[in-house]
Amino acid sequence: MTTTLAAVRHFANHAPERCAVRSRTRALTYRGLLERATAVAGALEAREIEVAAIAADNGPEWIAVDLAAQLSGTVLVPLPPYFTREQIVHALADSGADALLAAPRLLALRDLDVSTLEPFAALGGELAWCRLRANPAAEMPAGTAKISYTSGTTDKPKGVCLRQSSMDIVAESLRGAVAELEVRTHLCVLPLATLLENVAGVYAPLQNGAEIIVPNALETGLSGAARFDAATLLRCLDAYRPESIILVPELLAALVAALELGTARPQGIKLVAVGGGRVSPALLERADRLGLPVYEGYGLTECASVVTLNTPAARRIGSVGRPLPHVELTLDAHGEIHVGGPAVSGYVGGDHVPQRFATGDLGQLDGDGFLHVSGRRKNLFITSFGRNVSPEWVESELTEEAPIAQAAVFGEARPWNVALIVAVADADLAAIQAAIDAANHRLPDYARVGDWFLADEPFTPANGLLTANGRNRRAAVWRRYRWQLDALYDRRLDLTA
Repeated sequence: MTTTLAAVRHFANHAPERCAVRSRTRALTYRGLLERATAVAGALEAREIEVAAIAADNGPEWIAVDLAAQLSGTVLVPLPPYFTREQIVHALADSGADALLAAPRLLALRDLDVSTLEPFAALGGELAWCRLRANPAAEMPAGTAKISYTSGTTDKPKGVCLRQSSMDIVAESLRGAVAELEVRTHLCVLPLATLLENVAGVYAPLQNGAEIIVPNALETGLSGAARFDAATLLRCLDAYRPESIILVPELLAALVAALELGTARPQGIKLVAVGGGRVSPALLERADRLGLPVYEGYGLTECASVVTLNTPAARRIGSVGRPLPHVELTLDAHGEIHVGGPAVSGYVGGDHVPQRFATGDLGQLDGDGFLHVSGRRKNLFITSFGRNVSPEWVESELTEEAPIAQAAVFGEARPWNVALIVAVADADLAAIQAAIDAANHRLPDYARVGDWFLADEPFTPANGLLTANGRNRRAAVWRRYRWQLDALYDRRLDLTA
């Protein structure tokens, strides 16, 4: 039995009436959660479902299905609610899913046929299901418990095969890292289909006998992968008073900005974990001044989520923390981060992952063992003066400024860097230039932005300029705007001639 399941069974026996998971409309005690998971597992086994995909909003039923898959030995394929129709279709076929458990409303929004969906198990469940008869079985490593599809840089996400033991080990490490905070209630802001929320926001709390709060997207204000209403999230936090939440950098920035405008700070918060992208040190300092207990971390799907984390006992702004106890972390001669320990066994289709996984991220370890991540190795560009620049670094400084919502920085083989800017709605050109000047002041001369122009629309997954987890699709941005970007150099040369 897996560590998480064993913990749920322990608390179901020794603290059966303790609340395990709740939403606005439903609550399950630890005994109730185990009973529901057991009933769903029986339904999966009766239908001989080997690979089940799930497409649903956050809620108690999602967690019950996750545990049911572990009980029945069914491979679970979480489908993020922000996936496009094409990405969903690809994941279903690629994984060889023979059944789909879904909220019909979400499928209808993606223009997927819901006419074959039937109520699942007649046990009061919130999901419907259908058998996917056309999908041939997929090749995957033995012991695969979950296939997590990464958004990647194309419209065809890659399926990462994860063992339950790997995810449970990460959850155990996280429990130990923040044990002194004694967190008893966690609120899931990110979709449960996101591996970070699944491992750190579900498995770790369940192992600890804590309560998980799972409001739907309407309550949290998170819509898709790139739309977010900070005021809605603050109302949600005020209503539920959780002790911990997990945010991506964009959500943290919006939350900090709202608090700086005078919104009352959420009460009872002991831990705001942030990951998924580079966080500006200046943003973390602003959060500190507001009294938000923010702890930055770093992880990858291929490493079963979190690899390093700042903790109350060991925190350094500008770093992503020290490696968790289960991690073996090294840097190669180029500064690329390699991770050993319980990682994935491979990808859908049979590609295996070496014991030491090359992350593609560049970083350095300081004298106290804190990891500092500078950006993606493949994104690094070299100026015509021979200086290496990580665009993520510059972009995080730009988007720290209030007038700038998004930025993409380029400068390969050029004497200075240029930026494509997406401004907030009410920012004028003078405010944007002042913001760029402020960011440049914090950067060394070779990393500064020499010229810029405004994008004609925000970067989103829908227009192909943003991945589902909020990273720029650099090649797509370059292809769309290359003539305007090149023209900035011509303009600047004309001005300085």
